[in-house]
Amino acid sequence: MQMPDKPELGGALSGSFASLSQEARVNELASHLSDEAVEFAGGYVPIIDIGPYFTGDEREKQKLAGKIGAACREIGFYIIVGHGISPKLLDGLDRVSRAFFDLPIDEKMKLHIGKEPGACGYSAMGDKSLAYTRGEKSPPDLNESFQTSKIDADFNDPYFQTSEANRLVPPSRWPDSLPEMKDVCALYYGQMGELARDLIRLSALALGLPERFFDDKVDRHIGRLTLRLYPEQKVNPLPGQLRAGAHTDYGTVTILRPGDSIGVLQIADRQGRWHDVPTVPNSFVINQVDLMAQWTNDRWISTLHRVVNPPPETLGGSRRLSIVFFHHPNYDTLIECLPTCKDPTESAKYPAVTVAEYYALKRQQQKGAGAAAGGSASGSASTSGTAEGRVLPQTSR
Repeated sequence: MQMPDKPELGGALSGSFASLSQEARVNELASHLSDEAVEFAGGYVPIIDIGPYFTGDEREKQKLAGKIGAACREIGFYIIVGHGISPKLLDGLDRVSRAFFDLPIDEKMKLHIGKEPGACGYSAMGDKSLAYTRGEKSPPDLNESFQTSKIDADFNDPYFQTSEANRLVPPSRWPDSLPEMKDVCALYYGQMGELARDLIRLSALALGLPERFFDDKVDRHIGRLTLRLYPEQKVNPLPGQLRAGAHTDYGTVTILRPGDSIGVLQIADRQGRWHDVPTVPNSFVINQVDLMAQWTNDRWISTLHRVVNPPPETLGGSRRLSIVFFHHPNYDTLIECLPTCKDPTESAKYPAVTVAEYYALKRQQQKGAGAAAGGSASGSASTSGTAEGRVLPQTSR
């Protein structure tokens, strides 16, 4: 039996639900999600134990799909535990990531993202402002990052030799002084691809589709891995300056291993209020994002989020490392309204486009938003997982 798009909530959330206050909406949502598999972090973001999915029990799969579907319709974020990713792998990636950011700036700049096409490599402090992707002028974000392409791409495969692949799947770049970095990142990348596939299978069930509906659309996914360091803040930020400005992500699903220091991820509700996403041990923060919202005819939402600064009293002790996997489907997958995401009398909100066309359009929109904000948002929407924002002149650091 396939599950409808509102499997456990039924009529209880229809009609007047959207007009309820945020507190009432969360309470109503919680009443339908309240069992041993779900808690609410900070009273807002659901925590879902996906361990039962791996037992293969069909009823457990349907229950989990219902919880994920509810979160994606009403909040856009959820937290997972029971994912099976090895803590040893996570610790190893944490160590090699910190070792990279501890390299001398001259060595990191050899891999600067502006030196090669394709938005792979290192972005220094002062390079980017995510708020520019929304047409908002703001100071540069207070972070530095390292981004890969599709680490496991076989460039001898004709699929990865087309013009679209050349644009969207460039070779990843690695520091010579950390030879172990590629191996650790590659192992993590592979496991994130598998976890994303499982979450997308649960998403298919949540949308009333066969569990493996998306399999042939993501079997050559072009996901990206980003290591992001928020350095200690030893001086007060500029007015309006954040660790990461408010933005949405561009792909299907984002899997975040958040940092554990002060200065947190926040997500916006539909009334524009911000909610902290607390750190839950051995968890990942998940959001279904822009492309999935378009695929579902906006049945599922892509939620605005940001990373705020630590409070002033913690300046000098707030270094934070986040590890983000941005999942994207195969570049030639056609994104068109899913059959369960519109009523018989309803039209699709968006024209059908391939993933490659979708990112080309996003790139143009990003450039326009950056220009409207008085800058140039360059070099990332066509290939990156997040709205990477304005790439600022290197002299701005």
